[in-house]
Amino acid sequence: MTPLQRYIAEEIATDHVDGLLSRREALRRLALLGVGSAAATSLIAACSENKKPTTEAPATSTGAVTASQPATASAPPPGSDKTLPTAPITWAGPAGELQAAWAEAPDARGGVLVIHENKGLNDWVRSVAGRFAGIGYSALAIDLLSAQGGTAKFTDPAEATAALGNIPPEQLVANLKSGVGELQRRVPEKKLAAVGFCMGGGLVWQLLAAGTPELAAAVPFYGPAPDDPDFVGSKNAAVLGFYGALDERVNKTEPVAKAALEKAGLVHELVTEPDANHAFFNDTGDRYNATAADDAWRRVGDWFGRYLV
Repeated sequence: MTPLQRYIAEEIATDHVDGLLSRREALRRLALLGVGSAAATSLIAACSENKKPTTEAPATSTGAVTASQPATASAPPPGSDKTLPTAPITWAGPAGELQAAWAEAPDARGGVLVIHENKGLNDWVRSVAGRFAGIGYSALAIDLLSAQGGTAKFTDPAEATAALGNIPPEQLVANLKSGVGELQRRVPEKKLAAVGFCMGGGLVWQLLAAGTPELAAAVPFYGPAPDDPDFVGSKNAAVLGFYGALDERVNKTEPVAKAALEKAGLVHELVTEPDANHAFFNDTGDRYNATAADDAWRRVGDWFGRYLV
């Protein structure tokens, strides 16, 4: 398995252990990813053994300490009051046409490449692009399933996730770099950032490791760092990384990211939101944490105000 396939497989198993997926559905999704029944059973057992009892965790960051509360269903997601509409766009990528949702900000202060979770380009990701446009940053939310016809071609979200896992990592990075280029064309002479969630957060780290000097800022949300990364080629990026205190699986890679950032001399801040789990920013998901999401949105706005204008 590739590192991306392994990451997705572990996420499926963890969702089952956390009660978000039935065993039958978890096994079905793992099979779509190419994981056999015996290997799937072993993976689920390993995730069950590694799961620790949930305890309240203090915030950790290089800046401040925050207090977190459970998510409140009635609270609107941060930035949603200023959301601007998105429009579908296409351009010629390195190996064929690429698709995206484009949210244009009037008098844009900068541009943001938005990288989706392992579910593909869905309405939630479009809303995030629209929220960035609403605070002054034109946003391009790329569809990494473009070569497969786009996320909308998949009626089964699990099949979309499996298809993403089967795309070679170098192809994903090449398409993301093409997205950065398209963003440059649409917001000329403006600074650029990349923001990603879950798998997309891991791909932000991959972009940095691949050397992307066009980025002035990078914001990976709970994304796994690659093995032994070298970020020297992305020396212009100021990195703001987010983790959830309860997300043990991804948090294990935080020391790797921190060491690589320090070695490359990149401006950075790594924030762990207390009482928050993986995917805490996604207001359509079961792990949404309104307080953590609000805090993260405020921090991202402040970060962009410092490094993207």
